[in-house]
Amino acid sequence: MTDVEEIVAAIKLLRDELGRVVVGVSGYAGAGKSTLAHRVLDAVDDSVRLRGDDFLDPRRSHQRSDDWDGVERHRLRTEVLEPFRAGRPAVFRPLDWSTRQLGEPTPLPQASVLVVDAVGLLHPELLPCLDLTVWIVVDLEVAQARGMARDRAAGRDHDRLWTEVWTPNDRQFEHMFAPSAQADIRYTPDDEP
Repeated sequence: MTDVEEIVAAIKLLRDELGRVVVGVSGYAGAGKSTLAHRVLDAVDDSVRLRGDDFLDPRRSHQRSDDWDGVERHRLRTEVLEPFRAGRPAVFRPLDWSTRQLGEPTPLPQASVLVVDAVGLLHPELLPCLDLTVWIVVDLEVAQARGMARDRAAGRDHDRLWTEVWTPNDRQFEHMFAPSAQADIRYTPDDEP
């Protein structure tokens, strides 16, 4: 089992070699991607996080797809990943979930490490832009139960989306792209058996 310290050590080695590092954290919806991203940020100086939710299409992310089509991979790659890796300033338009529209252009803070956490991130279109990839090892049903509980606690009734869209999307994405096998590091959270 890999722990956070091993992920941090891998990031620091890559940063010494490359200067700038893009870390992709992925897993099933509800697996704990944001939690891990925050732990990595706390442990790695000169790092910044980019929320994958800012790159979801509000309509397509609520529809069935074989490849997590609701993740706007082209926008993520061209607005942030490619400029960051080239050492250029990156400006992106975060999704405003209240209006379901893209917000105002927002500069990505300068850093040497960019941590991106998102579903559908370990896709062939984005893998060349990621220097280190991490897959969170959590059973799909466990991730779904966690996500549903989190949404209910926040007052959002997404049960139908979880059972009819997001979990089937995760299952199909795994079948098509084997993201856990593509990952450089497989991380099992402390609370997993």
